[in-house]
Amino acid sequence: MMITSREDLDAIKQSCQAMVTNSSRLSAGAPIIPLPGVDVGSDVAILMRLIPRINHQFGLTPDQIEGLDTEAKLFVMTAISNTGSKMAGKYITKKLIVMLLQKMGVRVAAKGVSKFVPFVGSAVAGGISYTAMKMMGNRHIEDCYQVALATLENDRELVVIAEDPAKSLSRDD
Repeated sequence: MMITSREDLDAIKQSCQAMVTNSSRLSAGAPIIPLPGVDVGSDVAILMRLIPRINHQFGLTPDQIEGLDTEAKLFVMTAISNTGSKMAGKYITKKLIVMLLQKMGVRVAAKGVSKFVPFVGSAVAGGISYTAMKMMGNRHIEDCYQVALATLENDRELVVIAEDPAKSLSRDD
């Protein structure tokens, strides 16, 4: 789908937020299995599927960006850099996901320990997992949204300049 309006962008954002919510629910269920590392491993697997799907929805996979003309590609890469996104426009690797999860380290460690407390521990670990997944996914959606919005606005600006070259001259005054 080509993003041609703010409405398109908002629809993509809502669709991605639903994906994040569903993935967060999956992540919350993993701590029920009382084996060390199973829940973190499942979070990595879930994110390795989720993040590329979000990138694809916003037109920000490495392949999609590579298909842009040079000027658009440069603009998108600059916009990604300006948002500080670690995942937009990148190939998503296990190493990248693990590094980003480690930045949320307190949550991961607390989740690992809490699930060994009978009954309540699994609920706490599930809650931590759900929250961490939701935060990470929604933050990535917001980064992608900002990049796509800047690109959309830049494209409109380029169209306006192309239609009326005098406008581009008056900007330099």
